[in-house]
Parts: sequence; C-alpha cells; structure tokens
Amino acid sequence: MFKHILVATDGSRLSDKGVAAAIALAKSVGARLTAFYATADYPIMPFPEYPVAAESLTPAMWKADEEKRARHMLEKVAAKANKAGVACDTSFSLALRPYEGILRAAKKSRCDLIVMASHGRRGIRGIVLGSETNKVLTHGKLPVLVVR
Repeated sequence: MFKHILVATDGSRLSDKGVAAAIALAKSVGARLTAFYATADYPIMPFPEYPVAAESLTPAMWKADEEKRARHMLEKVAAKANKAGVACDTSFSLALRPYEGILRAAKKSRCDLIVMASHGRRGIRGIVLGSETNKVLTHGKLPVLVVR
C-alpha cells in the first residue's frame, strides 16, 4: 500500500508518538521511512530599537546550531527505525513555515504518506496557536496519518 512514509518530528514527546506509529506502520507494510525536521528561521526581533542578548547570535551561528539540533534529533529517529528493521533516511531544511517544509520534503522524497502528531487543539486555542498538522492536511495532496 504505502512504499515511502515521511514522518515529521520536532523532537517533542508528542512527536515521538508519531515517530513510533510511523516506524510500526512502515515495518508492517514494508515501506521505507524519511524522518524530517523543519529548522526554525533566524529570529527577527520585533522591536529592533530594544537591544537584546540574541543580537550576539549571528545568522550563521543560529543556522549551525539548528543544523546540529536537527541532526541529533533525526539520528535518534533513524536509530529507532534501524532497530526495528526499517530503512530510514533523514532530512531537514530551513522553513519559515514548517508545514511548507514538510510538504516540500515529502514531494522531493516522493513519499506517499505523511505521518504527524497533533495536540488536537480545537476552538480558539486551535486558531490562536495554529497547527502545522492542520496546515499540512489542508494544503497538501498526500494522505496524512495524524497521531495523538
């Protein structure tokens, strides 16, 4: 059924549930896995007239730190997949909007399913806090398995 599954992770306990589900599904259907993390863009200060300590962090330093974090997080996912006997690639990219990075990565890797975790926020909390999972569902064309 599914041949190549993209699992999006942010390293949280909740996304670990999505990773576990993606690995189990991939193993059961003989699919391969791509673990993906959308690294955050360099923060732009909303009030530049108020200097803060973050200014000492250059964009290059920010990028290097985010790449290190992404690699560390994705290595954990790959190790879990390999332990389960599931082939796993890893990928990360800079994304101003994480859902766009997820959709680009799935298309680039030719995935046929995206697995993501969701807090399941509803109402005002869902609108205010937003949901990358909801955005992937509404803007993407691939099937999405949502894990809670």
